[in-house]
Amino acid sequence: MQTLNLLVLYYSRHGATRQLAELIAEGIESVSGANAILRTVPSVSTVSEAVAAQIPPSGPPYAEYADLANCDGLALGSPTRFGNMAAAMKFFLDGSTSEWLQGSLTGKPACVFTSSSSMHGGQESTLLTMMIPLFHHGMLLMGLPYSLPELHHTSSGGTPYGVTHVAGGSNQLAISKDEQSLAFAQGRQLAQYAQLLKQAKPNAR
Repeated sequence: MQTLNLLVLYYSRHGATRQLAELIAEGIESVSGANAILRTVPSVSTVSEAVAAQIPPSGPPYAEYADLANCDGLALGSPTRFGNMAAAMKFFLDGSTSEWLQGSLTGKPACVFTSSSSMHGGQESTLLTMMIPLFHHGMLLMGLPYSLPELHHTSSGGTPYGVTHVAGGSNQLAISKDEQSLAFAQGRQLAQYAQLLKQAKPNAR
């Protein structure tokens, strides 16, 4: 069986999006032969002279563009910022022109996830706008099917476009059981489809 490397790339300010990323990673690694590679991106400073340390003080290392080229699939996550992804994630994706020119992500499966402080804080529009650069990279986007019962009865986060979390105005709300199940299922699904795609192209990278 071929080994799969699935990149879980996220930005998190208060920890909620990071928790979703970790649950997605657990779902990925529930599939035999699949490895989850957690990566984050540094914050964008309003002070042009400010430079982030090369290694974050805690958590996963910062992503490099080689991580995109070397992955077999991608889970992309960001908190909601006015119905869009955070500037830090947009900045990283805006720098991926070389990978686009080389077709590094073409034909690879991808999914997206987000968190927001309120139920109607722009989660679905954030997920949809996160998909756009991935479509430009030629990725195969996956949502969550309604065959998952949690998608029907969740009273917090969860959409057919990808898993979400409602964190509350002070980030006080824990990830619900439905959100946990959907995050795990999304990671597992990503790994399963990456496996099928890789098996269909045995001579690929």
